[in-house]
Amino acid sequence: MEVDKIITCVDCGGRCHLLSYAREDEPWEPGDVVAYRCEDCNDRWDIVLADPADD
Repeated sequence: MEVDKIITCVDCGGRCHLLSYAREDEPWEPGDVVAYRCEDCNDRWDIVLADPADD
């Protein structure tokens, strides 16, 4: 599973950059939490990764 390095901030529409690092020994998995920080409003977003099979 891959995660986006940049997402759109829900609050201001700015760009949120990935703060979390992937583990070297394990790929990202559903249920993992990744953190982003907005470059404009400085809000932090913690996102729980969903299972792609649930789409």
